[in-house]
Amino acid sequence: MNIGVDAAALGMSSAVTASTNDVNAVYWNPAGLTHLEDHQISLMHASYFANIAQYDFIGYASPIDDRSAWGISMIRFGVDDIMDTTQLIDSQGNIDYNRIRLFSTADYGFTFSYARKLPVEGFQYGVNAKIIRRVIGKFANSWGFGFDVGLQFEHNDWKFGLMLRDITTTYNVWNIDEEEYEKIANAIPGENNELPESTEITLPKAQLGVSKKFEFHDDYSLLAAGNLNMRFEQTNDIISSKVVSIDPALGFEFGYTDIVFLRAGAGNFQNVTQLDDTEKLSFQPNIGLGFKYKGIQIDYALTDLGNQSAALYSNIFSIKVDLGIFR
Repeated sequence: MNIGVDAAALGMSSAVTASTNDVNAVYWNPAGLTHLEDHQISLMHASYFANIAQYDFIGYASPIDDRSAWGISMIRFGVDDIMDTTQLIDSQGNIDYNRIRLFSTADYGFTFSYARKLPVEGFQYGVNAKIIRRVIGKFANSWGFGFDVGLQFEHNDWKFGLMLRDITTTYNVWNIDEEEYEKIANAIPGENNELPESTEITLPKAQLGVSKKFEFHDDYSLLAAGNLNMRFEQTNDIISSKVVSIDPALGFEFGYTDIVFLRAGAGNFQNVTQLDDTEKLSFQPNIGLGFKYKGIQIDYALTDLGNQSAALYSNIFSIKVDLGIFR
């Protein structure tokens, strides 16, 4: 749930808390759904770790009336066809490859969103209710629940946004198959002898954003956006304390006739300790391209340029469709 969705947003280093205004607002800031004029659907696919893991998103949103909207989405991050070799050796100590089984491990996030304009001009809010499902083959599975709240405000072409994630603290409760656990509990003497914790929590986070779109001669535009991503714990973020850690992000989108888009951004600013105990500032650059025509928008993002963060290069594709074009 922390990776993000929509290649257009990821190409701008996810600095879209204030500017998001389409179906993808179900993830970035549900308050942005109030800008919808028709039904929209969004799809995204990305591969991670040399195609070992697959990350997919689908979202749908629609206006209810001229002041409110709703949306629903699903995220899946999974690794499939993992070999289970726990029973590779039979009771006589013989290796039997027929005893190998395949399983998948996957995380699912289901989000239900509602947004409404406030009586104060320029203000809108949105709420997400989230259901988290995690499955590790037949070994363990969990259910989790949480809520997000988002706000947006517009004034004199400036946009401001605030996204509060997991405001109630999101809990995941695990159910571990003890029969499967017993089969491997003593595989390595002195290890894996106790069941893992059955409760997992996700602490609240906040994102504060600002953006402005500049128009040039009716054909060219530039959207400039910034985010302050806050976690209420001490981390390696560029601004860090025991109370809050802040990771800034900047994003830009250059548009031509609202058809072709070029995007760039930088985020994930971290203080990384080197082998000689000195600290070095690292960051993650991103670039992206987009094409929009008659209600269909296709976007591409390339993240982690220069291998400056721990993850590998990722090619991300997404498509957004205004369903009104089929009427």
